[in-house]
Amino acid sequence: MTVNDVIQLLAERGTDLNIERYKRYGIIPQNPLGVDATGLREVAKIIKKKHNFALELWDSGIHEVRILATMVADPKLLTKETANHWVKDFYSWDLCDSACMKLFAYSDLGHELVIEWSNNNEEYIKRAAFALIASLAIHDKKSPSNVFSNYFPVMLKNCTDKRNMVKKAVNWALRQTGKRNPELRAEALSVCNEMLALNNSTANWIAKDAIRELNDFNVIERVNKKK
Repeated sequence: MTVNDVIQLLAERGTDLNIERYKRYGIIPQNPLGVDATGLREVAKIIKKKHNFALELWDSGIHEVRILATMVADPKLLTKETANHWVKDFYSWDLCDSACMKLFAYSDLGHELVIEWSNNNEEYIKRAAFALIASLAIHDKKSPSNVFSNYFPVMLKNCTDKRNMVKKAVNWALRQTGKRNPELRAEALSVCNEMLALNNSTANWIAKDAIRELNDFNVIERVNKKK
């Protein structure tokens, strides 16, 4: 199978309606094919894990082909060079989040990349740092709580960044980390109070939204089962 074959498979699953939906979700894709998540999963199952092929797919520059690349790349073979190359190409939240959730979070590089990218001021690279924290909080079952506790100061440091892609990712990271276990939930709520004390509109939004979810009865029940 070649890159052109993949483009053809995706194009067959694309619709103009899906391209219109991108606009509603604030996505302005490069060279869109209009393929939804179901279509991407279907093609990913055909390709399976093929890391070198994923690198070729990424170089196509086509929006959905790049998302597909994040799904078929092998996290065990991911290099820091590739991760840093891809993150510089992010221009939409769906591409960023797919890479973090489907690939980076399963790589041994995940926690290292968080620290590096959180210190970068480019909007989508900084978003990637917090999207990766959220993804690791879900998928990394082995790391102890203190690894995630160490991310709270990073969230606090960036909670006044009013850029939409950043503030929503900080909020996501805060909520997912807090849902990891009861101890981290308590820490997350404490961090929320610190954010509120800053009297900053962005920090207030992040904190209040996180408090609302972390204090939801059903969330508390699920978290307490993780003791």
